[in-house]
Amino acid sequence: MIEFHYKADFDLEEPQRYVDWIERVLSSEAFVCGDIDYIFCSDEFLLNLNQEYLNHDTFTDIITFDYTDANLISGDIFISVDRIKENAAKFDVAFKNELKRVMAHGVLHLMGYKDKGTDEAKVMRQKEEEKIKLFHVEP
Repeated sequence: MIEFHYKADFDLEEPQRYVDWIERVLSSEAFVCGDIDYIFCSDEFLLNLNQEYLNHDTFTDIITFDYTDANLISGDIFISVDRIKENAAKFDVAFKNELKRVMAHGVLHLMGYKDKGTDEAKVMRQKEEEKIKLFHVEP
């Protein structure tokens, strides 16, 4: 089950479209949907998580806690709405496109994709773009 929670002044428009999309993303990689919670929050909220759980003192757009078991994808995906807005402006892309990129990024992490090295990051970017295109596919 995919659920959305809000710890910031933000509401996802047409949440069922996002649920359907994430389910298509998972099935496109032969994974099954377990319990996935997206928590949309502020920079400060995510910074506190970053400091407490990862010992990082930096702002980030996403933190993913992975509870996946084999091909059953489960996890908590925290997304900073502030970072999405700032990065959308910085990279001159629409807010909704940047939001989809980050939402896909979190699920890709749960599927085992990494982005620490240059080669890993390149594959992650390609996968993000591939998965964003699935948003407009009708179920």
